[in-house]
Amino acid sequence: MPIYIALGNFSQQGASAVKGAPKRMENAAKQVDSLGGKIKDIYYVFGQYDFVGIFEFPNDEAMLTFSMKAGTEGNIRFMTLKAFPKDEAVRIIEGMS
Repeated sequence: MPIYIALGNFSQQGASAVKGAPKRMENAAKQVDSLGGKIKDIYYVFGQYDFVGIFEFPNDEAMLTFSMKAGTEGNIRFMTLKAFPKDEAVRIIEGMS
């Protein structure tokens, strides 16, 4: 299943309501599940981003649906990266002509 990495920040609204973040994360997990995905891990981090999420989704459309729904709530903003595991990247590279 494709892997996606979300680099995220709290919006002003999300930062003001940070105590509600655990409940919102529970709701997000339900949304991910309903789209056939899985939250592999979430890390809160220092630096340019407030959190990093690692997700599995069956396809790009499911990830886009999740990210659009999450964005409409107004608590977070994130950038999504599609990740290729090392073995898959090696297979692609070796297949180059």
